[in-house]
Amino acid sequence: MKKRILLLIIYLAFISLGLPDSLLGSAWPAMFDDLGVPLDYAGIISMIVAAGTVVSSLFSGKVIDKFGVPSVTTFSVFLTAAALMGFSYSHQFIYLCFLAIPLGLGAGSVDAALNNYVALNYKAKHMNWLHSFWGVGAAIGPMIMAGYLAQGESWSRGYNTIAWIQICLVVILLISIPLWVKKKNPYDEIEEKSHDHLSLLKNTPGLKPALILFFCYCTIEASFGLWGASYLVFERGFEAEQAARFVSLYYLGITIGRFLSGFLTHFFTNRHLVYLGQGVIALGLISLFLPFDFLVLPGFLLIGLGCAPIFPSLLHETPVNFGQKKSQAIMGMQMASAYVGITLMPYIFGKIATISGYSFLLGFLGIFLVLMFGLTRAVNQITSKVSR
Repeated sequence: MKKRILLLIIYLAFISLGLPDSLLGSAWPAMFDDLGVPLDYAGIISMIVAAGTVVSSLFSGKVIDKFGVPSVTTFSVFLTAAALMGFSYSHQFIYLCFLAIPLGLGAGSVDAALNNYVALNYKAKHMNWLHSFWGVGAAIGPMIMAGYLAQGESWSRGYNTIAWIQICLVVILLISIPLWVKKKNPYDEIEEKSHDHLSLLKNTPGLKPALILFFCYCTIEASFGLWGASYLVFERGFEAEQAARFVSLYYLGITIGRFLSGFLTHFFTNRHLVYLGQGVIALGLISLFLPFDFLVLPGFLLIGLGCAPIFPSLLHETPVNFGQKKSQAIMGMQMASAYVGITLMPYIFGKIATISGYSFLLGFLGIFLVLMFGLTRAVNQITSKVSR
């Protein structure tokens, strides 16, 4: 019974992980004018948050070993709550940049701590559902923001509300500390000593294109999440609150898609699901490219549905592609490559858009989708030959 209650709390924690991830993109069309900064400056904040996530993920193992999963998780959620509360009271861009640092640090530690804990203490099926619950939080965040914007309220009210939700979760986590159990993975030390990253890159067939594949996928997911609302406002003439709702639909598509993909694994392989997801993203981009407003809703939803199975399927395929002995070390390299894409590419697109306009968003995503398709074929062909 205690284990089930704790699992429910972990599910709530994953919802909290998603809440701030989609908030900046949905709020930015209303924020940048209040802050008196150029539109592309959202990429700076996003890059700082993502960089903090990378740093905290890299050092999370040592921190968790020293302080334990419950303490690290609770403190990290408190850190994100404090940062979000600071966002709601800050009306100068430089302050938001400083607050983005603890926001990223907190998010990375929670992600690493909870994923590892669930892997050690619960069945594999729960990992899939947990990432779906991240999507629940990512969909709720823009809904809350859109509600305040539609009422003529400031974007700061949306950040304030999300901060209080995070504070409530901190209280729940504090109460739940006695429920957590400590279990160390006996393979961690073996894997760390057996494989260094440079030798893996040199000696593992298919690893290099696999790392670029993760980079390309996260470029698509993060760039569309951050700039989708701005594309609608400045290229299609939508109101800011309408655009925020469509971003919410995008994250809702990811959430629904990950629930469905859990069932689809009974009928399709991971590789088939990756190709299927890429095809659905292509349909979504085509829908948005056509000059019909009634296709915007299905376009956003389709891109979300297409993104849904790709990331978890690629992760799950890692032991098959590269072998169980190397999978732990390679998994970390793939996550690092993914976070680099999240960190750099939305910012780079923001800079490009100041020259090209936000209409280039669809072409930008299309380029990386084509690259992702080619890299997927390359990885599958190389690893299939090696496994024979």
